[in-house]
Amino acid sequence: MPSPDSLPALTAQRYVQPLREGGSLPAVVDTDDGMFVVKFRGAGQGAKALVAELIGGMVARTLGLPVPSLALVHVSETFGRSEPDPEIGEVLRKSHGINVGLRYLDGAFNFDANAAGELIPVPLATRIVWLDAFLTNPDRSARNTNLMIWERSPWLIDHGAALYAHHDWPSVDRARMQSPFPLIRDHVLLTHAAEASTVDAEMAAMLGGDVLSEIVARIPDGLLEDDAYRADGDTPASARARYVEYLGTRLAGPRAFAETATRMRAERLTDVPRQRTARR
Repeated sequence: MPSPDSLPALTAQRYVQPLREGGSLPAVVDTDDGMFVVKFRGAGQGAKALVAELIGGMVARTLGLPVPSLALVHVSETFGRSEPDPEIGEVLRKSHGINVGLRYLDGAFNFDANAAGELIPVPLATRIVWLDAFLTNPDRSARNTNLMIWERSPWLIDHGAALYAHHDWPSVDRARMQSPFPLIRDHVLLTHAAEASTVDAEMAAMLGGDVLSEIVARIPDGLLEDDAYRADGDTPASARARYVEYLGTRLAGPRAFAETATRMRAERLTDVPRQRTARR
């Protein structure tokens, strides 16, 4: 069983190029270990989105799925001080300290099922569907695949929208932890995959034991001390305990998310396209 990745600590050296996608405003940043796409704590959903990025990426890599190397990227108070774009400058000013980076895949392009579907075999597609149902990740749809093709291989990026229950921890009871995640119906790979139930036991076993605790333990205190966690009344230790309980309960079963993915796949496959009436 693969062990969770360690997270190297890097320093941002130079702001290279913004990637204006959604509200998170990530950027290509030159670090002391090369180019990374950095997601900043001062943008979008803040530190919780970065924690979801780390957990999602480490879970995926533990399951043997292709995710660019993850790193913690330190942004100093002087970084980007001369940035002329006021929006970017504000994000950087709010992002001093620890941020999250994924290795930049130079020359990668967005996945399109019609053009590159053959590059994702059915077994891999099935495992990706299971992952996203487990993590409650709504951001792998045809509109926004968060799948890149690099050197003719697929790579999973951007798990910041996953685990969205953590934005409202007080509402999360056991039923919410075991929720079936019906949004999997819109997954870009759902009809390309086999039934999620065919990989369910194997995938769950790979995350068993202390694996989830080891993954969550790698989240740095610097992110879990953010105001978003203080607002929940959490210390880094109690925030980690929440994540382990949430993920462990989803994993322990009954895994309604896998059953729902299987059912939604069957529904999608039997959908009859609506006939369009010609306009006169």
